[in-house]
Parts: sequence; structure tokens; C-alpha cells
Amino acid sequence: MAKRDFYEVLGVAKDAGADDLKKAFRKLAMQHHPDRNPGDASAEQKFREVNEAYDVLKDEQKRAAYDRFGHAAFEQSGGARPGGNGGFEFNFGGGGGFADIFDEMFGEFMGGRRGGGGAGRGADLRYNMEITLEDAHRGKQSTIRVASLGGCEACGGSGAEKGAKPVTCTTCRGHGKVRSQQGFFTVERGCPTCAGRGQTIDKPCRACSGEGRVRRERSLSVSIPAGVDDGTRIRLAGEGEAGSRGGPAGDLYIFLSVASHNLFRRDGNELHVRVPIPMTTAALGGAIEVPSIDGSRSRVNIPAGTQSGQAFRLRGKGMAVLRSQQRGDLFVETVIETPLNLTKRQQELLREFEKAGTAEKTSPESAGFFSKVKELWDDLRD
Repeated sequence: MAKRDFYEVLGVAKDAGADDLKKAFRKLAMQHHPDRNPGDASAEQKFREVNEAYDVLKDEQKRAAYDRFGHAAFEQSGGARPGGNGGFEFNFGGGGGFADIFDEMFGEFMGGRRGGGGAGRGADLRYNMEITLEDAHRGKQSTIRVASLGGCEACGGSGAEKGAKPVTCTTCRGHGKVRSQQGFFTVERGCPTCAGRGQTIDKPCRACSGEGRVRRERSLSVSIPAGVDDGTRIRLAGEGEAGSRGGPAGDLYIFLSVASHNLFRRDGNELHVRVPIPMTTAALGGAIEVPSIDGSRSRVNIPAGTQSGQAFRLRGKGMAVLRSQQRGDLFVETVIETPLNLTKRQQELLREFEKAGTAEKTSPESAGFFSKVKELWDDLRD
């Protein structure tokens, strides 16, 4: 009998996300579990199908292989074999089997995921770093100091005194896990005595108290690429906490925040800068120099009659684009500055200027606005 499509078994679309897969699996696994359907061969078969489908689709690599080759990708991957306590144990394609799938369903209700049979992986660490906008543009090589658990040099990470050897755990008899009954289900979890390792240490290392790790501060070099943005995450593999008793180290994640700038405002790869322009330059035209984020200067020609809020685009003068040789653009927004502290002569000249022309020609926008206001008032009087 040909196997059913795994997506059809779980009742999900082929583009279903991890949450949708888990939700569908939990519902079907609870519905068809053998402990809830004693003696029902059909339910047992469906339960096996559901477990097999989820075990493949929850793993990105297995799912990619299945999407490409179908069931043929797992034809040599074993099958189901009888397990203890009236249930079944499954292993498809080298996965963790039913115990891993069970943990996916009930780990949060049963005190977390079960312990492994060996050394434990170290925890991942987070480091928050603030950089300037200039650093985000050009990149930066920085050194940080991180306090974390590192491997104990006295015992080489084993947790045992020199010459001492681990012994088999008497609670789990070396299996690293114990079983208990929880309603309909038999729950398998890490042994609390040996923390899932299957072994205990009679003579723990005095330097690390048998943990195999000690807290120390380390200096790490971090390369920040040009073009990073606020919230960018940099992963340093294996630079997290050391694993317990020689286990693999976790990773260090550096989260970047870019400080606000006193001149530039960033919008993606674009930069915006507001530049005050003298009234005379805006009216008669001229040229100004504006700064760039790289420290250079750019000349901007201001045409006569430039208004406040008008923007000029300087191509290639914005932020560096991440993993690229390109740059964004710089937008220069003009702010026309009204003159202050005028001398009597300057005031006279402005009054002469006002009398010399008509508002419709020299200030068409304000003249048009007040013309509309006058029409509104006239309509209200009628």
C-alpha cells in the first residue's frame, strides 16, 4: 500500500509554517494515541502515520529532501518497532524518534525537555552593543569583554578530580532518563540525579564543583560590516557558554543598536539632512556646502526662489548598502531662515522691497492662500 502524502496526513498546506505543523500534529496525535484507543488497529496506524509525517516535516533538511524526492528520500530509514508499556517507539530517517516528538507536544507541561545521555550544550548568550551612525556606515572592528561560563582548566571540562572517573548513575542505571506515568501517557524525562548524563562523579573537581565550567571574562574581537542597521544581529558561533562536562559551547549573539545622529536622519539606505538657508540665498539663488556621512563635502546649487522644505537629492552620498559596494542617496531639505536683529537700514530696505512689488508676484503662495480665505469669509457673510 502506497504511503499517503505527509502534508495530507497532517491536513496542512505545503507552505505551512512550523506553528501550523505543530498545531495539526498535536491535535491528531491526541486523537489517535493508542492509550486513548486501546485495541483499535486503525487508530494505531493513523498515529504512526502522524508521527512519521511530523518527524520529517518539522526538520528543515528532511522537509527539503521530502519536497524534492518524496518518500523515496527515506526508503532506507527503518520503521516502527514495539516499545515498552504498551506503546510504540519510532525512528524515521535518523530523527530523535517518538520521545522527541512527545517532548514537542508536552515538554512545556512536564517541566521542560528531557535531558540527553551525554554532556550538555552550553547556553547561547546575548550582548547588546550601541554604535554610531558613522560606524554603521563604514563598518568597525571592535573588542568586547564577555563574562560567561568557560571550560574548567583544572579538570579539562570533565568535572572530576584528577584521576577520578565517573560511575554509572544508580537512579537511572546509566540510561540518563527515567519514566513515570502521567494519566494516559508514560512520560520519559531526564534523570534528575545525573541530569541525563547516565553517570555521576564521586570526586568532583574542587575548582568547578563538578560542573566542568567556571565563570571568567573573555575578550572577543567583533567585525561589524558596513551598512548594518538598527537591530542587526551578529552570531559568533561557539563563543557562548561552555557546555557542561565537555559538551559543545553555545553561540554568542550581538544585537546592534545605532545611536541617533545630531545632523542626519536615516531611512533605510537613505540619509536626510535639514540645512538652514539664508533668505537672500533662497530668493536670489546661490550655492551651499553640505556634509556627508563619510566626512566629505558636497556642493548644492540653490536656484532662485527656493522654498522652505524643498529637497535636493545627492546620489550615492547616503549610507553604505550591506554586503554591497553601493551607497544610498542623501536628501538635503532646505529650511529658509528669516533674518533676525535687523538694523534700521535693513528694515528700510525690506520695506522698500515690499512697496516695490506686488504680493501676487513675489509671494504667490501666501497671496493665493489669503485670497481663498477672503472668499470663505465672503461666503459666510452671505
